[in-house]
Amino acid sequence: MLIGVPKEIKTHEYRVGMTPASVREAVHHGHEVLVETGAGAGIGAHDDAYRAAGARIARDAAEVFANAEMIVKVKEPQANERAMLREGQILFTYLHLAPDPDQTRDLLKAGVVAIAYETVTAPDGSLPLLAPMSQVAGRMSVQAAAHCLEKEQGGMGILPGGVPGVKPARFCIIGGGVVGENAAAMAIGLGADVVIIEKSVPRMQQLHRIFGHAVNTVYSTRLTIEEEVLAADVVICGVLIPGAAAPKLISRDMVRRMKPGSVIVDVAIDQGGCAETSMPTTHAEPTYVVDDVVHYCVANMPGAVARTSTYALNNATLPHILAIADKGWRQALAEDEHLLHGLNVAYGHITHEAVARSLNMPWTDPHTFVRD
Repeated sequence: MLIGVPKEIKTHEYRVGMTPASVREAVHHGHEVLVETGAGAGIGAHDDAYRAAGARIARDAAEVFANAEMIVKVKEPQANERAMLREGQILFTYLHLAPDPDQTRDLLKAGVVAIAYETVTAPDGSLPLLAPMSQVAGRMSVQAAAHCLEKEQGGMGILPGGVPGVKPARFCIIGGGVVGENAAAMAIGLGADVVIIEKSVPRMQQLHRIFGHAVNTVYSTRLTIEEEVLAADVVICGVLIPGAAAPKLISRDMVRRMKPGSVIVDVAIDQGGCAETSMPTTHAEPTYVVDDVVHYCVANMPGAVARTSTYALNNATLPHILAIADKGWRQALAEDEHLLHGLNVAYGHITHEAVARSLNMPWTDPHTFVRD
């Protein structure tokens, strides 16, 4: 199979779909890899490194899209990239379709086979291709919050860990999953006062075993969310429903009543965000203020630490890239129900039920496309 790796063009996105090491593995499996010139520059992997791994270097994205049987990316294809997709071409990347009807319509029109990293599952129900970036984003969310708390950034001017004689900042983390756990670890490390809101009792017990009394866990209800958000200096939103739009847990009224200079870091912004006041931002202009509350809603947070993020992501995606290339997408998905969960769009049909439900569009059972 000819695998194409274009350069990411989303604002301040420096990650790349395949590292030279991943390319070498694909070539060893008998596949060809076409990498757009400069695609790996953001992680310090230049064209010569890809050539040494066995890749061919394309002069531009058009050459990659025109020739590749499978496109491997990091972020969702932008409008001009979607215009280059063709029927039957495999697209393997993060998609986050639920809050993005324009992208969904373009993928349906193109007739591509779009497999989304964020909905591929593991036997235990986890999301193994999303987890590495959730780990990065969870840790970065605390760094971002600490910066946003500074007075110059519009924050209330407090240090997360305080100093002797001065209270630390209060962090409210909504969602105790991968994002929440990693955010809590970082916030505790800074000396902050940390509360995690979670609806799974077994998960709260697990978090208690991990962090002990360094974290307070609170069962999620509308009342507890409101109480903790209004008491917080920082709110980190890390709630995820696989494939679906993020639930709006923080209302505009709650934002109006939050402390002036407090901060919302909405890690769920890829799926639409957890606050009614959240809207996607970029690393170029990461924040905005609503009712004296600083909002940090960068939709590709891990792109700022591109080298760490790319290698972590490739560790998770490479086995699936090889499975699809070695067997063809139909056989690979037929043999792996968890990879089949990643199929979001195929030949003009939405094949992930949560995506279809979020967009109020028809759903087609993905098994339709992999049955003999």
